[in-house]
Amino acid sequence: MPPDPPLIVRRLGLVPYLESWERMRTFTGDRGPAQPDEVWLLEHPPVYTVGRNGKGLPERRDIPLVRSDRGGDITYHGPGQLVMYVLLDLRRRRISVKGLVTLLEDIVIEWLGTLGIAGQQRLGAPGVYVGTRKIASLGLRIHRGCSYHGLSLNVAMDLCPFSSITPCGLRGVTVTQVQDLASGITVASAGSALANAFERALSQNRSRQMIL
Repeated sequence: MPPDPPLIVRRLGLVPYLESWERMRTFTGDRGPAQPDEVWLLEHPPVYTVGRNGKGLPERRDIPLVRSDRGGDITYHGPGQLVMYVLLDLRRRRISVKGLVTLLEDIVIEWLGTLGIAGQQRLGAPGVYVGTRKIASLGLRIHRGCSYHGLSLNVAMDLCPFSSITPCGLRGVTVTQVQDLASGITVASAGSALANAFERALSQNRSRQMIL
């Protein structure tokens, strides 16, 4: 099995949603078979986004709404939330879409555990939860065997805009954030920790494939 190109991690700061979406589509549409995979760590200015099959709408009109091509229903992005976009060649890495979702959930749960936060998965509702409250959301798009979009983790943000939607279309689910459960965590530190964990998980997945 030939080695995978090195994973490139880009820390992009605050980027408008439409700009990052266009960059992801261009990157994925133009990439060749030898193109290294990338992880983008960033934040978005306030915006609601709805996945391609989503039907949710916000009650408030002072925050822009974008209909995206990712999976999932409606969610909110804003400063203080870590957004981690994963641009992977899944065929080259021999990872299924379900496998990528599980991997992303696992690294968030593992990292939360180091902070004393008990994160968990929920059957049929991708993301990471702390009890009944959602702390991380997932939404992916696959084009020609390559992924884009990814996960968002509430770190230290204004959660009020979530009250104007049904997060991810899940009734009875509220949201929480790392800041309210552990101290001293920033978007930058969370991003570095999850990017490192993601790279390790990809390496472990490759090692298992080589054994098989």
